Amino acid sequence: METQEAILTRRSVRRYKPDPVARELIVKLLEAVRWSPSWANTQCWEVVVVDDPEVKKNLQSALPPGNPSFQAIVEAPLVFAVCGKKGRAGFKKSGPMTMFGDWMMFDLGIATENLCLAARALGLGTVHVGLLDHKKAKGILGLPEDVELAELIPVGYPAEDPKGPPRKEFAQFVHSNKFGNPLKV
Repeated sequence: METQEAILTRRSVRRYKPDPVARELIVKLLEAVRWSPSWANTQCWEVVVVDDPEVKKNLQSALPPGNPSFQAIVEAPLVFAVCGKKGRAGFKKSGPMTMFGDWMMFDLGIATENLCLAARALGLGTVHVGLLDHKKAKGILGLPEDVELAELIPVGYPAEDPKGPPRKEFAQFVHSNKFGNPLKV
């Protein structure tokens, strides 16, 4: 699958087939994370790959029952817990280098999208799950103090083919040279 096709057809998948994901595909997903760009190549990410049904059930308890991905956590054969080391990305000895402070979430956003696009290209589905009790999930995963859980990403073969939501037209968000000047496309 071409990159542009993966971008345009990636969807939030919340229903999965029980089929296991082959080890070589897991490695390809981890390579997608591994080769993600990051601030000064700090590679602040940490990934916990969860396939144990009991651990997935415990992680599910960290989600509110109304979360649309509640069942996906236990139904998907894998859950990638994407975490980051605090205070590494966007920092020098003098402190944060930008007005945004820790760049960890930006770097993790790039890494998780790489993961999701690679999964799509491999015929796998994913969904970003961030509505959860992070502190509880962090305890379930045994994360050290300096590592934060950013999100959970169920991974598996889709049991559904979700349709894409509408998208804004370029004129609604693209500007030319200054804000408010529409770009002629």
